[in-house]
Amino acid sequence: MNHDIPLILTVVVGLGLAFVLGTIAHRFKAPPLVGYLIAGVLIGPYTPGFVADQDLANQLAELGVILLMFGVGLHFSLKDLLSVKGIAVPGAIVQMAIATGLGLGLALWLGWSLEAGLVFGLALSVASTVVLLKALQERRLIDTERGRIAVGWLIVEDLAMVLALVIIPAIGGVIATHGGEEVIGDALVAEPGQSVWVALGLTGLKVVGFVAFMLIVGRRVIPWILHYIAHTGSRELFRLAVLAIALGVALGAAQLFDVSLALGAFFAGMILAESALAHRAAEESLPLRDAFAVLFFVSVGMLFDPATLIENPLPVLGVLLIIVFGKSLAAFAIVILFGYPVGTALVISASLAQIGEFSFILAELGVGLGMLPQEGRDLILAGAILSILLNPVFFYGVDRLKLRLERRAAAAAAAAAGPLPAPQTAAERERADDEAMLRASRMTDHTVLVGYGRVGSIVGEALRKAQVPFLVIEDVDRIATELHQNGIEVIHGNAAAPAIISAANLGAAHRLIVAIPNAFEAANIVQAGRAANTGMSIVARAHSDAEVAHLRSHGADIVIMAEREVAKSILAEVLPAPAAREI
Repeated sequence: MNHDIPLILTVVVGLGLAFVLGTIAHRFKAPPLVGYLIAGVLIGPYTPGFVADQDLANQLAELGVILLMFGVGLHFSLKDLLSVKGIAVPGAIVQMAIATGLGLGLALWLGWSLEAGLVFGLALSVASTVVLLKALQERRLIDTERGRIAVGWLIVEDLAMVLALVIIPAIGGVIATHGGEEVIGDALVAEPGQSVWVALGLTGLKVVGFVAFMLIVGRRVIPWILHYIAHTGSRELFRLAVLAIALGVALGAAQLFDVSLALGAFFAGMILAESALAHRAAEESLPLRDAFAVLFFVSVGMLFDPATLIENPLPVLGVLLIIVFGKSLAAFAIVILFGYPVGTALVISASLAQIGEFSFILAELGVGLGMLPQEGRDLILAGAILSILLNPVFFYGVDRLKLRLERRAAAAAAAAAGPLPAPQTAAERERADDEAMLRASRMTDHTVLVGYGRVGSIVGEALRKAQVPFLVIEDVDRIATELHQNGIEVIHGNAAAPAIISAANLGAAHRLIVAIPNAFEAANIVQAGRAANTGMSIVARAHSDAEVAHLRSHGADIVIMAEREVAKSILAEVLPAPAAREI
């Protein structure tokens, strides 16, 4: 029996191929996003074999854009941005201006118009939220000062892109008209002959009206709806409410205020982020957001013509150099000029050395408005795929260079005679603290505590009260600084790095306690500790029997499984003492 099922074919083939290629990409340590884009290329019109329905793919991509922007709004934190506003705001603006200028220069060299060059350069100036957050999470940098700066920088870039998605259609309607009033996508553009300033003014009024409505009405109604549904106790209804709010506000913004679906979704997420239920809303909407985000990247891949790599190798190389080196060098110089350590500058540079979802949205908008040639979209897609593919390699190189610099700093600090000169500026004080927390320890017969989070802080406080000599290895900047200021010896960095673990003088230590929850990383630390001191007692934590076996196989003497200890505590209260001890 034959069925006309283009929608089902597009979804099934798109998701299935994305799953296979995303898994392969992950296997080779590349972001799965690369696999999703390549899946789109394979089912697109520029490659042989099955060709998915482009119109349906574009509509699915619109849903993906709405949910992506809703997610960006949910994770928008004004508090995080304000904590690093001194570097993130000017740094992001200057870096975007430099990258846009480089992109404009390349566009003019290719013979494009000024407006095409500006859209092209702007698309090359903004990093991918998905790729950046994943890279920081893998390296446990989200909660560090470097991670906060990178995320704050990203927030400023995202806000700039949201503004661009509002302004560009208004300008595009003046530059590229096709007779009469027209609508491109979901954005109302100008009538022929209308001035840029009039178009911008009308667009601005509509945006102000939408923002005012969301702040006055949405800020009260949206949290009230969610709290009401949450009290019903139905997880299914709560999940449905979150999705209905995201999609409904986005569509209402486009239909009632003539602003983009993306802007409407962003504001829905941002308003929801202020609610006490924001974390739950993000968690419940994540599966569908991820699924449609995959379809978005697949649909973007369908637009890419692989022949571009062969027909325009020099422009592709130019785009890649702007993304990987132009943006990164600009960010590195800016961070250094603001007085931050080289290690922070390197992390920020690596984080921004790629482009992603906003670049795709902007490229498609530019082509739809007639402001950007299709060649420009192909070059942006090529640059995105290649830069995302190279980003883990770039991070690896930065990690190696940062490790070498940390070793030099530790050696220099250990060899320095006499007290350090009193620091004067905030940057000097930060650098002095970093150097103090990188010195090789001279403690002996001591306990080394790795991690000072929820578990480690309880252990550390008990060791302090018992007057047991100990030092802490901690990679979260705020915690390390507080420990240092409170007179507790701390080595600032990731204990999995050889230079950091060796600074703890494990050869003379009595005990190693690994209190971090990541069993894979903990096993590497345990193995390094056992190699440094075969007679030292090593204690670690785990969350499953498999983790217990894994840690023991790497040299741990005692492994505490949290769930088992909780069960023992409960049974100690309800069973006789002899029976409880046998558990």
